[in-house]
Amino acid sequence: MNLITSTLSIAILLTILLAMVSFWIPQMSPDTEKLSPYECGFDPLGSARLPFSLRFFLAAILFLLFDLEIALLLPLPWGDQSILPTQTFMWASIILILLTLGLIYEWMQGGLEWAE
Repeated sequence: MNLITSTLSIAILLTILLAMVSFWIPQMSPDTEKLSPYECGFDPLGSARLPFSLRFFLAAILFLLFDLEIALLLPLPWGDQSILPTQTFMWASIILILLTLGLIYEWMQGGLEWAE
C-alpha cells in the first residue's frame, strides 16, 4: 500500500509541477511573421483558405491503401516458417487479389484520371 501511495503522489506532484512550468516558460510575444499564414520567408500571394481539389485527397487515400499493403505483407518471411506455409501464401494472395481488384475498379471508374 505504501508503494502505491508514494507512486501516485510522485505522479501527481510531477504532473502539477510540469503543468505550472509550462505556463511560465513560453514567451508570449508573437510578431507579424509568426502571425502570417505562411512562415516560409515570403509574403502570401493569395488566400490561405482556398479549397483543395478532391483529386489530391483521392491520390492520398490510394497511396495510403497501397502503403497498407506493404505493411500487411511484411510478416510474410516469418509466416513462411509456420506449420502450414501454404496457408500464409493463401492469405497473402487474397490480400494481393483484393487490392488488385480495387485498383482495377478505381481505374475503370476513372478515379485515376488526373486530367479530364
